[in-house]
Amino acid sequence: MTHTDPKDADAPLNEAEFQEESRQSPFDAEPEPGFLPIQTNWFDRLFISVVIWVGLCLFWLRVLEPAGLSLNFAHAIAAALAIVIIWKG
Repeated sequence: MTHTDPKDADAPLNEAEFQEESRQSPFDAEPEPGFLPIQTNWFDRLFISVVIWVGLCLFWLRVLEPAGLSLNFAHAIAAALAIVIIWKG
């Protein structure tokens, strides 16, 4: 497939090329591979992060908070983990 130079606005556009480019979606681009074992977009990674956040907080409340550790530590860990998952995942 040949592309028309965007600087040359007066060049005629091939009809078949135009139809093929119009069918391509920006979402068809191959995403960069991350460390998650599945193909995800940013919203999938956000959802995974929220589920992990809730699970970590429930675990913290059941196991670690009775020992005297504040739930704020769990929130800090979950926020840092969420940033890593969304950014690099």
